Amino acid sequence: MEYKTLIKRETGEITEKKSRFICTLQPVKNQDEAVAFIDEMRSKYWDATHNVYAYILLDSNTKRYSDDGEPSGTSGIPSLNVLEGEGLFNVCAVITRYFGGTLLGTGGLVRAYSSAVKAAIENSIVVTKCLCSIVKIKCSYSLWGKVENILKNKNVAVKDIQFADDVCVYAYEKVASTDKLVKDITEKTDANAIISVEGEEFAFLDKEGKVVNML
Repeated sequence: MEYKTLIKRETGEITEKKSRFICTLQPVKNQDEAVAFIDEMRSKYWDATHNVYAYILLDSNTKRYSDDGEPSGTSGIPSLNVLEGEGLFNVCAVITRYFGGTLLGTGGLVRAYSSAVKAAIENSIVVTKCLCSIVKIKCSYSLWGKVENILKNKNVAVKDIQFADDVCVYAYEKVASTDKLVKDITEKTDANAIISVEGEEFAFLDKEGKVVNML
């Protein structure tokens, strides 16, 4: 089980014919958090012309949006489409518009709202949340080079390394790939590395597969 999401709140802003479009993105776990965030943005930007929103939740693939007074189909759905196109889940977008005095037309509104969401995503740290095995590997210093190469070549996320009498590594590996990792290390070290699976937990991995520390 894995999906792409955001690590923290981020914003992006564009200007189109003097109208300001400010998109605020927020990672959320459920609908209550999404609604609370939307209310927060409406309170913060109380003087805005519109506060459009869109969000997607992993739970039951829930999707919600609102045009908030803009012509139907010109803002909420295009914003939702951007989130879907990026493969993001458990993310809520609120796009605030301050009207600049010039009507943009249907096509202009679609482009402006979509561009605002894209701008916020570009400023964001996108991560993959996946269920991983916590693999403990203990080996001698003479074998560490082989183990390290396997971890690097397989892009395995290292959680912690302890250098004492031996080298002890705690690594995150996707559950589906865990058995293969254990097999490869066992073979390359002639079964001299001590390997155990210490459990499972969700981890946030960046584009390179490295563990991201949540802020």
